[in-house]
Amino acid sequence: MTPRKAVEHELSRERILEVAREQFVQHGYRDVSMRGIAKELGYSPGSLYYHFREKADLFSAMTAEDFSQLDGLLEEAVSTSPNPGRDRLELIFLSFIRFGLENKRSFELMFLIQEPGLDCYTTQSKMGSYEKFFIAVNESLQVINNTDLAKNVELIWVLFLSLHGFVSFYIHSDQSFDDIAKLADLHIQLLLRGLM
Repeated sequence: MTPRKAVEHELSRERILEVAREQFVQHGYRDVSMRGIAKELGYSPGSLYYHFREKADLFSAMTAEDFSQLDGLLEEAVSTSPNPGRDRLELIFLSFIRFGLENKRSFELMFLIQEPGLDCYTTQSKMGSYEKFFIAVNESLQVINNTDLAKNVELIWVLFLSLHGFVSFYIHSDQSFDDIAKLADLHIQLLLRGLM
């Protein structure tokens, strides 16, 4: 087995992403290096370059994976909900909050990192994910109150911001989703009441 193949078997892409995620949250994008990530993993920097061209490539892959996971939860909420109205909205909103609070590090890197120049690595995944959220919520809003798309654009953005704000408030706390599940449900019920 060649040294490169040995590294491939020993150090997985997933393990690199896991350690990088922790490093980015703890130290910020600017203060993390490929060398530092490799050191934390116990490997040479070259072993990381086998998987990722540069730090920005690693960050982009990491956030794309996280948005894909969030998108999967949204798709599951849409496909498992018995009707496209209120029940589906409730499941979509709950899935978003649960994801954020069960994946605090990921959520922070996806939505909250304030680093100039990083938007170009997350914008495509972020906008694609929001578009899926928009389409699913809009479909349910049309069932609930039969409004047209133009009226729903701002409303859906406000709903997204409300969910985002709820997660952001708890993201640095030690509380898990289970600890605040009742508050999350109350928040969602208030949002839904405002839509009826």
